[in-house]
Amino acid sequence: MIPHGNNIKIFAGNANPQLSKQIAENLGLTLGECTVSRFSDGEISVSIGESVRGCDVFLIQSTCEPVNNNLMEALIMIDAFKRASAASITAVIPYFGYARQERKSKARDPISAKLVADMIETAGADRVLTMDLHASQIQGFFDIPVDNLMGITVLIPHFLRKFGKSNPDLVCVSPDLGSVSRVRTFAEKLDTPIAIIDKRRQKANVSEVMNIIGDIKDKEVLIIDDMIDTAGTLCNAAKALVEIGGAKAVYACATHGVLSGPAIERLENSVIKEVYILDTIELPEHKKCEKIKQLSISDLFTEAIKRIYEGNSVSSLF
Repeated sequence: MIPHGNNIKIFAGNANPQLSKQIAENLGLTLGECTVSRFSDGEISVSIGESVRGCDVFLIQSTCEPVNNNLMEALIMIDAFKRASAASITAVIPYFGYARQERKSKARDPISAKLVADMIETAGADRVLTMDLHASQIQGFFDIPVDNLMGITVLIPHFLRKFGKSNPDLVCVSPDLGSVSRVRTFAEKLDTPIAIIDKRRQKANVSEVMNIIGDIKDKEVLIIDDMIDTAGTLCNAAKALVEIGGAKAVYACATHGVLSGPAIERLENSVIKEVYILDTIELPEHKKCEKIKQLSISDLFTEAIKRIYEGNSVSSLF
């Protein structure tokens, strides 16, 4: 039973229309009427084609490439819903852009993730639903509730089916020290040992593998990370796992497939057999290749939206 009796409406920006449509269908709804266009100077124009007065509105919009366009689109749509008297507005952001700029790493650096959080709140969002924030402390940048779903909820069942539990030939690998906690959770569910790649980063998007901690000789290895951007780190790690560690096969998975710059070319030329990503970011045709497999998050987000709307706990989905 719905405690408040408000109507629920699902709207989509242009970042990931296929995911938005699937979530709406899972809920037995159609996407709300909304037109997003551009003025001649490039400014974004939003027109909401139906009443949202007194409704619980869920806006689905990843802030992925083109990041600034998608972010502004989301902010303007949230503002439009607020001014149209929506009862509540939940910003559903499967991929949260600017999340890697969450702290000052040197003097005079901005903390862009905090700025984006402030803008989303100021626009009028009452709640944020996202997945695998690059840094969990970003939740503290908001003064509204933030539900941060975990990509491993979708990935683990897939690899249990693929490799089975307690597979003696499988090792889960952390590409750096920062991902050890995520990999440990993954390994516990698959009941496998872990290995860690110790690396030194020279500059942004460039890394040098130093050594491998753990025994992976003649093993199938699964590299687990939160995102794949230019794929330089991932491909270098895979090469080291084979050439230095003696792995017989390398697989990789990540929640967010940013896949910018030379990522696709690097993956195609790498020793990696298969790469699994979630559809938090829509995969355009020019970025598709045989090695990349995409798994859907629609069921998980559907359940989360349903629970938020009904006022039930979301924590069990973590």
